[in-house]
Amino acid sequence: MSDILQEASAAVGVPIHEWAKVPVSAITFSSALIDYCKANVCGCYNKSWTCPPACGSMNEQREKILTLKNALVFSTKHNIEDSFDYEGMTKGRHLHTLLTCEIKKQFDGAPVYGAGQCPVCTECAFPNPCPFPEMQIGSIEAAGIDVTELAKAAGINYNNGKNTVTFFSMALMQEA
Repeated sequence: MSDILQEASAAVGVPIHEWAKVPVSAITFSSALIDYCKANVCGCYNKSWTCPPACGSMNEQREKILTLKNALVFSTKHNIEDSFDYEGMTKGRHLHTLLTCEIKKQFDGAPVYGAGQCPVCTECAFPNPCPFPEMQIGSIEAAGIDVTELAKAAGINYNNGKNTVTFFSMALMQEA
């Protein structure tokens, strides 16, 4: 497992901050997150194949996730100037996304969930068919997964201190 992560990290030059393998049964789902989606807090509701309502209900996603055994949860940590450093946060998310896309390649088709909407296309083809469904990266939040609780289950720090931003992704695996 660590070999795959090291290869992915080296390929894109983005270090993994922390990682752990957790049973999918330890994942906490929260309908409150779907309420944020429905309120269109991030602006992606009904605009992306990996966001509600196109991605399916939280219960549908939970059922799909729970058919697998484990989740590889990983995070990246990025230093920012202060809590208003939007440019630094955006850069950190971009770097995290590069790593998430590389890990998706390394896991050869395994379901992967990242921070925010799918990053594969500059603009989602929705409502037209997705041109790259095999490359899709789901949204952890749009699946209703509580990232704070996911971090706890994985023993990974959710908050890494002042003037940092931390992003999370997970790859689902069938093996024990």
